[in-house]
Amino acid sequence: MKMKSNITISKIEYKVDLGEPIDISMPLHVGRDNPSAWYVAPPTIEPVRTEQFIGAVAEGGSVNFRNIFFNPHGHGTHTECVGHIANEVYSINKTLTQFFFLAELISVVPEKQENGDEIITWEQIRSALHNENNQAIVIRTLPNYSEKLSKQYSNTNPAFIEAKAMTELIALGIEHFLVDLPSVDKEMDGGVLAAHHAFWEHPEKTNLNRTITELIYVPEEVTDRQYLLNLQIAPFENDASPSKPILYAIS
Repeated sequence: MKMKSNITISKIEYKVDLGEPIDISMPLHVGRDNPSAWYVAPPTIEPVRTEQFIGAVAEGGSVNFRNIFFNPHGHGTHTECVGHIANEVYSINKTLTQFFFLAELISVVPEKQENGDEIITWEQIRSALHNENNQAIVIRTLPNYSEKLSKQYSNTNPAFIEAKAMTELIALGIEHFLVDLPSVDKEMDGGVLAAHHAFWEHPEKTNLNRTITELIYVPEEVTDRQYLLNLQIAPFENDASPSKPILYAIS
């Protein structure tokens, strides 16, 4: 279905076909092949069972009526606000109030360090960016193997983002950072969380509007370029929520 529209962002007009969405979220499902991090158990989706009721049609119930247990940070694609690292309580549902942004997708091979760490540096990001007026950046790490859709990241020391890169990106006007890693910071860093703190400028001049989205998955056939991003979350009053970022090609 063609749903072509013209949109204006920062006084520049773009053409977009809203009938051709590119989903870069990962589905949340039961089982150990669900992507996970931070040592959480697999998510569960189970029918409600009481003495008078069973929430499963296949077992004789009138409707399917299931409980879901998951961790937004540890199970699949999620978007978080500064409440993730602040003493104060901030909700992603209250801080993310706009949902369409001009975004650039780039692909980066993390740099291997002598200590075994893999880091995405500012120099790599800067050389990969080719568009102006970006409000968001989407990073696909290479190689982009399909195993990301089921990878167990706990205790694997995944790649992470250099804190300097976050500082430089906000200077460029980036408000929303999306990446296919479980965190922008190193798995075990003693609680420093340098990239998180740099992006939200916390606690010196905390920014409540910026968001970080982790554990996305960008299909191989999607090309690096500028897109319209629709960043949707479930309305949880929590520092993070499962999310469904969608890209639309623009011209």
